[in-house]
Formats: sequence, structure tokens, C-alpha cells
Amino acid sequence: MRAFLLRLAALLCLTAPANAFDTNAGTAWVYDVATGTVLMEKNADQSIPPASMSKLMTTYMLFEALHEGRVQMDTRLPVSTKARQMKGSTMFLNEQDRPTVEELIKGIIVLSGNDACVVVAEGLSGTEAAFARQMTEKGKELGLTNSTFANASGWPDPRHRMTAHDLGLVAVHLVRDFPELYKNFALTEFPYDNRAPANRFNRNPLLGLGIGADGLKTGHTQEAGYGLVGSAVQDGRRIVFVITGLPTETARAEEAERIVNWAFRQFTMETLVPAGETVVEVPVWLGTQARVGLTTSEGARVLIPAGARDQVKVEAVYDSPLPAPIAKGDQLGRLVVTVPGAKDAVTPLIAAQDIPEAGFAGRLKGAAMRLGNKALEATGL
Repeated sequence: MRAFLLRLAALLCLTAPANAFDTNAGTAWVYDVATGTVLMEKNADQSIPPASMSKLMTTYMLFEALHEGRVQMDTRLPVSTKARQMKGSTMFLNEQDRPTVEELIKGIIVLSGNDACVVVAEGLSGTEAAFARQMTEKGKELGLTNSTFANASGWPDPRHRMTAHDLGLVAVHLVRDFPELYKNFALTEFPYDNRAPANRFNRNPLLGLGIGADGLKTGHTQEAGYGLVGSAVQDGRRIVFVITGLPTETARAEEAERIVNWAFRQFTMETLVPAGETVVEVPVWLGTQARVGLTTSEGARVLIPAGARDQVKVEAVYDSPLPAPIAKGDQLGRLVVTVPGAKDAVTPLIAAQDIPEAGFAGRLKGAAMRLGNKALEATGL
């Protein structure tokens, strides 16, 4: 048997391909969550100091502890002297405080509380050092390829490193793994005990702009510059992005908004093949029916750069004829969608119906027809 390619034509119109995004960030990564498509990257695998953006990993660890029942939202955790002595952005906790897990989540996300991170680390793992080791191991489980953690807060340390890609991957896991808890990232204000009225607002510059932004975390140190791990949803489509190394808060805000607008305007989601639709009918060898329909359970839904629809190829790849018996749902080929600048999207093609093997007479007739066809091929008729 040989492989056949079926090109599905007349799906697309014609213009020029989309322009790439030229970012001012030192490192960047932009990702479409539904399709798993990297829309843009710049130095995305470069090891960088993540600053407070690494608090996303601390938050993931706390969300996981909640999910597993090791703590509850109303669980109260002690505040150590080490936590109280933390500098930078804090909740202004002291040793007499016993904040709840719910308060600590908001303290980390909204207030970027370094003290809250230490409280969580010590509450879950005994010491911050042990918690940092667990963060590193959990990162490997999540697919982070170049991340090591020295603390829970992102405080500058030469051993505390991530990449833009890894930061984005943690964000994607937070969105997917804990959808209800993720909603905390959209909070714009948390006046904990009214201790620091000026520090009660979320630093994420995109929240409240009406562009669908609902997370996640800013970061800044002298070495790292200004950065943001962000996410936004428009028309049911979510993107996650990471930018780092900006010179000012204003530059960070402007670049983040530019990226969101670009990601939603320069790419469109299209269903090229609906789920369950018969893509092609393929000849069957020695079956009770002469042909079998191939379909997909998922369909083909892809992102297409603006102006590149004419360059998209949709191909069905299968062997022909297919031998009977065939059971409904058997994988018999694959649907390959090629989009300019992106990795091919591959979806299994499955049998749309059962086709039993033919009886003796049917097999004899099929064999005779096969021999006849071969004879015609040999004579060139």
C-alpha cells in the first residue's frame, strides 16, 4: 500500500502574511493557550533573574496545597521574625499576626508581599530553603527546563533564575490547573488590615483597561528591570505573555498593552474542519462496504496570522486501500494543518463506521477485481 495526500481546497482567501512583532523587551514569550501556539519569542530560553514574577511558582505551590487538602482557605499560619524582617514590598506582617491562607494569597498576588511568601514557605515546608528546593523539583514536573529557586519571594540571588518561557509555562499551569483560584489574579485591591493604604493596589498595569486582562504578576529589580507575566481573554481566546528587561514602569505598561493588542488583532481562530465531519472516503480492501469515511473527533481549529490564509495547507494522510475489518474509531490516518511560521497541527483521522470483513464470496470477488486492476495497470489501459 502507498500513502495518499488529499488537499482540501477552496478553504482560504489571499493576502500577505502578518508582520512579526518587534518588542522592546529584553526577553519575551507570547502564547495562545487554546492551540498551544507560540506567537512570538525573543531570548525566551535565556536565564534571567525573575524578580517577583517567580512568586507565581510560590502561588502554584500554595494552590496545590489547597487542592490536596493540606491547608484550607481559613487555615492560619504563623509569622516568623525572618518573615517580619523582609524588605521591599510587604503586607507589613509582624510576629503577632496569624494571617489566613486566603489573606496570604491576596497578599502575594495583589501586594507582592515578600513577607507573605516567607510565611507560606515556612508554613508548608518548615523552612524557606526547603520550600525553594521543592519549588525547583515541582518546576521540573511542570516542564520548566531552566529554573532554579533560592527563595520564595524572588529576592535577588544568583541561584534564583528562570526564563521567559518557564515563567509563561507556570502561568499556563495556573490558568489550567486551578481555574477557580486563578480568579484571584484579577483582584485590583487588597487593603490588608488597612496597614499600608498606599500599597493596597495591584501593580498589573493592564487590569481595568477593558482589554480582557485578568493576571498575573509584575516584577522589578535593578538587575532584572521591569517585567510582567500577563494574560488576557477576548472572545473566549486566551493568551499568556511574558516581557522582561524594560527600563521603566511606563515602558512595561505600554509594551504589555501593545503585545495584547497585537496578539488578538494579528491572529484569528478558524475552524477549518468541524469535529465529526467526514474529511475523505477511502477504498476498503475485502470489506462488506467499498469505502470508509474518515473523520476527526476534535476537528481542525487553528490560529492563522492576518493575511496568511492563502498559505495554510490542510492535508489528509492515509494508506489506501484500507484492509477490513475496520472498527468505528480506529485511527487510520492523520489530518495535517500547516500554518506559516508555526509547527504543523496534527489530528488523528478515525473511521466513521464499522466495516466487517467480507465473506468468502466477497473476498473472492475483491481479489478478482484487484487482479484485474493490476492487469490494467500493467497494460497501461
